[in-house]
Amino acid sequence: MASYYFYMAWKPAYIILIIISTLIDYFAGIMMGRTDDKKKRKKYLILSLVSNLSLLFLFKYFNFFNDSAKTVLEYLNIPFYLPQFRLLLPMGISFYTFQTMSYSIDVYKGVIKPEKHLGIFSLYVTFFPQLVAGPIERSENLLPQFREKHDFDYDLATNGLKLIAWGLFKKVVIADRVAILVNTVYNNVHDYTGFPLILATILFAFQIYCDFSGYSDIAIGSAQFMGYRLMENFRRPYFAKSISEFWRRWHISLSTWFKDYIYIPLGGNRVSKWKWQLNLATVFLISGLWHGANWTFVVWGAIHGFYQIFSIWTSSIRKRIVKLIGLDKTPTLHSILQIILTFTLVCFGWIFFRANNISDAIYVVKNMFTNIGNGVPIDQLGLDSFQLKVAFLSIGVMELVHLIQEYKKKTIREIISTKPIWIRWSLYYILVLCIILLGTFGSQEFIYFQF
Repeated sequence: MASYYFYMAWKPAYIILIIISTLIDYFAGIMMGRTDDKKKRKKYLILSLVSNLSLLFLFKYFNFFNDSAKTVLEYLNIPFYLPQFRLLLPMGISFYTFQTMSYSIDVYKGVIKPEKHLGIFSLYVTFFPQLVAGPIERSENLLPQFREKHDFDYDLATNGLKLIAWGLFKKVVIADRVAILVNTVYNNVHDYTGFPLILATILFAFQIYCDFSGYSDIAIGSAQFMGYRLMENFRRPYFAKSISEFWRRWHISLSTWFKDYIYIPLGGNRVSKWKWQLNLATVFLISGLWHGANWTFVVWGAIHGFYQIFSIWTSSIRKRIVKLIGLDKTPTLHSILQIILTFTLVCFGWIFFRANNISDAIYVVKNMFTNIGNGVPIDQLGLDSFQLKVAFLSIGVMELVHLIQEYKKKTIREIISTKPIWIRWSLYYILVLCIILLGTFGSQEFIYFQF
């Protein structure tokens, strides 16, 4: 009921949306479970998919496609008028829509049996820790847990609290602080050239990571405190050595969703090379559109699709170059260079993701290496010197933690748990004090709430 109370407090009318979506998918699942006739099962699957996608299109994409069609037709001197819908986007609609669609598809395929208990199914759709920003859970993982008895487990609860604290640190100490500088620059890009644009782009990479992974940690930790296991959503993505590895580490629940429900049904890589590349391009364009009804997100998705396709084209050439210059004999240096190059490519994509429009993004690309030494002083970008030191130090601490985890192949909680009690509790107190003393509370909502 917590999720329904949340929506009632935020926008009471939109609770009807979740109830309608839940009832349609529940009914479709039950009906698919009552017949072995594939045609009948497909009809109920289509009912579920069409109803969910229709709601998503109406609230999130109607005005976008309406405006795009109007622009094209007016350019061709064709009269066009279709009124816009002035509707507030329901928080988290993309997340719970994809979660319910995956349930319907899995029931249709016979991966799971339909959930007959309406209350349990409703809880699956609206499980409050991950309702508004994921992770996008799979029915085979979450539904069985609602039938299990969950006694209080001290270790599980304390581990959940530690994860919540780490998520809060990333959100309120790092993400919300660097957001001030990022917003100052990106909301007024034409006032800047050179270094401020570069710095704001790099800091946005850490802002969006700390913001979204921070939410995921809080959601996973909250569920864990109550005895529930949610899937991992981030795995130190900025240590990826390629774009494909980046997507195995970034927003894992969405990446695997696209892989299982779009990429593989299209044929994946088990088709001709050109069809394979088309499949990749399709998935990333849809991924970009999923993130928002703006051409900036579509271009961002197209950029990542191009990265994937370009890596296929240049695979043999890159291997020969690595061997020619001897990087194959220095694997550590090779790995570092791969991480730097991948991070650079990801940051380039983030320009389009963060920019308010395509024009601003193009301006940033054109001017980020102009007048690098003659730009606005760094302490005039929205943060004073103390705030900047806190931001850089916090990012450094986080990346050091990630580096240790990469090396040890364990979570930081597992590593700390082996230390003496005085070390463990000292670290916990330091983390909590950093959150309380350095956190910028209430300044920024979670970025992915808008999706």
